[in-house]
Amino acid sequence: MHHTVVERELELRLVLSPERSIPVPARLSYRSDDPFAVHIVFHIDSEHPVHWTFARELLVEGVFRPCGHGDVRVWPTKVEGRSVVLIALSSPDGDALLEAPAAQVSAWLERTLRVVPPGTEGEQLGIDDGLAELLAPTPADDAWLRDPWPTDESAEGE
Repeated sequence: MHHTVVERELELRLVLSPERSIPVPARLSYRSDDPFAVHIVFHIDSEHPVHWTFARELLVEGVFRPCGHGDVRVWPTKVEGRSVVLIALSSPDGDALLEAPAAQVSAWLERTLRVVPPGTEGEQLGIDDGLAELLAPTPADDAWLRDPWPTDESAEGE
């Protein structure tokens, strides 16, 4: 089966304080064989890149309105007149607030939505086909389906 990958490298900003942020190279990645998820890799050219995976739906909604809770929260805003998407990530190792250019994120998301339209993600996984194959009877099933104690139809005394 053919799978499609949609990637985009871009520069995010790690917000250190209201007055200070630093650039963070990142790669957005979407795979049609993992249709519910988006993957972001930070520090892509370093020895220790950081990988995050979360629901594509969360990022799609977060471009328009605040959403998410817990480890990943996403919301749109303006910074110095620019439209950005803020992504707040929390882990046992720490918290990060990242600023992404809204136009670039939106354009990348549109490409992923053309590859796998919303509501069709489950079809990409082939679950129905896999279940049908798994549950299809095989010749070996005949042995298991036979009555292990056939009735003795022989006449008495034989």
